[in-house]
Amino acid sequence: MIRLNCFFQAKEGMYAQALEATLKLVAASQKQEGCIAYDVFESATRDDVFMICETWASEETLAAHSASEPFTTLVPQIHACGDMKLEKFEF
Repeated sequence: MIRLNCFFQAKEGMYAQALEATLKLVAASQKQEGCIAYDVFESATRDDVFMICETWASEETLAAHSASEPFTTLVPQIHACGDMKLEKFEF
């Protein structure tokens, strides 16, 4: 399995737009084959930060997700709203 933690910090005034696109990505991703878990968590201490936490069954299912229409459409929208840092773990 593969776990990705994606930390996002919004540019000023862009948090709501980023979160809206992220929630669409979460909903679509949860339906994809090989998705074990996919969720977004908002910071309790910072109003410009959230984290996307996702777990995939394999590299193949993660690759299919990364090539999917929701990913290729929504991730660039999220990137335009702020900065992202990705952590990847295999277990």
